[in-house]
Amino acid sequence: MTASATGAQTSDTHKQAARAWFEELRDRICAEFEKIEDEYDGPLAHLPAGRFTRKPWTRPDAADANDGGVISAMRGRVFEKIAVMTSTNLNGTFSSEMAKTIPGAAANPSFWSSSISLVAHMQNPHVPAVHMNTRHFIAAETWWFGGGTDLTPMFPAEEDAAEFHAALKCACDAHGADYYARFKKWCDEYFFLPHRGEPRGAGGIFYDHLNSGSWAEDFAFTRDVGLAFLTVYPHIVRQRMRQPWTDEDRAHQLTRRGRYVEFNLLYDRGTQFGLKTGGNVEAILMSMPPEARWP
Repeated sequence: MTASATGAQTSDTHKQAARAWFEELRDRICAEFEKIEDEYDGPLAHLPAGRFTRKPWTRPDAADANDGGVISAMRGRVFEKIAVMTSTNLNGTFSSEMAKTIPGAAANPSFWSSSISLVAHMQNPHVPAVHMNTRHFIAAETWWFGGGTDLTPMFPAEEDAAEFHAALKCACDAHGADYYARFKKWCDEYFFLPHRGEPRGAGGIFYDHLNSGSWAEDFAFTRDVGLAFLTVYPHIVRQRMRQPWTDEDRAHQLTRRGRYVEFNLLYDRGTQFGLKTGGNVEAILMSMPPEARWP
């Protein structure tokens, strides 16, 4: 398929494959994180191991029960709050403002999309929070993939950041010699709080509107981003989750979470897009931490 392939030429098989992958990745992540809850023997081991609960939702006035998504949420002794959301929009419509930025959307503002999005806030202040999402869009005259993942430590740890970035670089290098440098820079610039003049965390990669001309290649890259996350983040959690912490550490963690809230509500494009396109508000705001603090 060439880069000029239209949304109409992107087959139903492609849609089904993308959606199936996002839901498979969700299931694998949830299983791995429940395994971590079972393994934990640190300061909060007296608490029960967390388990995910799933809440399906359907878009208002949807003609198809598959037009919606599932919120998978867990509160446990390692993961204070984690949400893994999958959603598929069968008959989306861009706002007039957004349509101006998409080829052909001014004349035909309809779109199809499917995605996975994850945010984890941790009990232990020494275990970094994390965000990951990947998505596939098919619009009037084009299609693309997007997403990425970034690490948000409360206490910077160079070894964690190095391991995280090494895994992402490996995934990027398998698909494009310039991918890691480009997508790391994009992440560094995107996950930045201008009003505070500071990055949100240790970074990662971010990409959008990826259409190399090969649907199969771009889908393979998007899969590899998800697999890299599934490998590296659980390892970082296991390395840190038994580390003791103090009340002062917890207070610092809550203050840093405040920065996370500020970014998501003021700057995050995914939050704004979801709210402007009639997404599920509970799912969109599930990324908020269970507790935060401003000094």
